[in-house]
Amino acid sequence: MNIALIAHDKKKQTMINFTLAYKHVLEKHHLFATGTTGKLISEETGLSIHRFLSGPFGGDQQIGAMIANNDMDMVIFFRDPLTAQPHEPDVSALVRLCDVHQIPLATNLSSAEIFIHGLEQGSLDWRKIIKEKKGRK
Repeated sequence: MNIALIAHDKKKQTMINFTLAYKHVLEKHHLFATGTTGKLISEETGLSIHRFLSGPFGGDQQIGAMIANNDMDMVIFFRDPLTAQPHEPDVSALVRLCDVHQIPLATNLSSAEIFIHGLEQGSLDWRKIIKEKKGRK
């Protein structure tokens, strides 16, 4: 499955800790991330990650394009709800795309852990079925 990993600045350490804890699950999937988050995760975990631009420079939109094309299966986006984000319209657009295209979206550690356990148990295999019917991998 294709999984996007995104984290606002104050949530990057939480993302690193999450990916370290669930490396055994994540390493079985194709990982994508916005620039800085991807760099930090890769350095700390050794996971292979396709890095897009940083969020404020279009990385959120690049991931959004994958969602719109049904090429993203899950988004884990650790948002910082207490800090104003200069690119908030991009963040809102990404969340909206996940809702429109039925892409599972975790916005905090608790929901991300539920998703990872579901992924590990095969509860998200419905995404594979949808892609196979549309002739995608």
